[in-house]
Amino acid sequence: MDKQKEIKERVTKILGWYDAHRRTLPWRSEPGVVPNPYHVWLSEIMLQQTTVATVKSYFEYFLTRWPKIENLAEASLDDVLHAWQGLGYYARARNLHKCAKAISSDYDSRFPETESALLSLPGIGPYTASAIMAIAFNKKATPMDGNIERVITRLYAVAEPLPKSKKYLYQLAKQMTPDQRAGDYAQALMDIGATICKPKSSKCSICPLMHNCIAKSKGLEGELPKREKKPIKPLRQATVFWVTRSSGKVLLRKRPEKGLLGGMIEIPSSSWEVERKSRAELIEQAPFDINWTIVPGTIRHTFTHFHLDLEILSGTYEGKSLIGDIWSMPHQFNDHALPTVMKKVIAHVESALG
Repeated sequence: MDKQKEIKERVTKILGWYDAHRRTLPWRSEPGVVPNPYHVWLSEIMLQQTTVATVKSYFEYFLTRWPKIENLAEASLDDVLHAWQGLGYYARARNLHKCAKAISSDYDSRFPETESALLSLPGIGPYTASAIMAIAFNKKATPMDGNIERVITRLYAVAEPLPKSKKYLYQLAKQMTPDQRAGDYAQALMDIGATICKPKSSKCSICPLMHNCIAKSKGLEGELPKREKKPIKPLRQATVFWVTRSSGKVLLRKRPEKGLLGGMIEIPSSSWEVERKSRAELIEQAPFDINWTIVPGTIRHTFTHFHLDLEILSGTYEGKSLIGDIWSMPHQFNDHALPTVMKKVIAHVESALG
């Protein structure tokens, strides 16, 4: 069988399987229904670094709050960040808001239908642009997420480890992308990767590509894809300043818009450094000049690229508030866009101090 016939056979198998076994997902349109680009975009942004199971409820909540992209564009960033709590990687939420504003103002609330235009928008990279093109507009494009990379790696038994093999995998995937039903095809590969061609315990016996899979024929499906060893994550250290009033209110503040956890609400902290600061240097970064007491124990939180160890100093302050200070009762903490690391701080303090 020549190469083109073999590819056509694989595509036919993939689409046939999808027609019979496609997953039902909140953002996925029913067969015969034109996809909503807003739904496709919103789900793809949420699904970056996050599981389908987690995203479902967030997606549905966002659509309840902001049914159309122009509604999201009109929302405040604080509201968007608050609704995003728990999804992590908060730069996605900030870019989501910026992108909604750009599409609303520059494109009359309609998604552009070219990859180059999509790539010019905040938070939309090559994968997301390709996914929108294929799924929302049914145009020939080749999105490559982790599931698709795994399927292609095993299908062709690519031994080069990820991420070095990404460009080669994309070329292999691109030559298989059909001219018709590109969106269904992309979603089919995603579904096969998520439900059959899993990282561990793959279900090869029910895979539509079992007889085409080189890794399966060589008994390598459990060994692929290979990955380069991840570097050891560095450790950063900081001090959190837990400030209370006699009323029971706790001091919060908003982090700068740019940078990690940008725009989120936090309990004031020192800068996050590799070397721990001296007590005198830390006190210089404290919000007020008051008597500080060490809260027993420390907290470790892991971000994508580093670990963060936090110690906590507590103190009371009855003086004048500064610009930007937010004083909140503990039972009102959920009204603020607090990231997970700050929720850990709160739980630790409540446990340690009662």
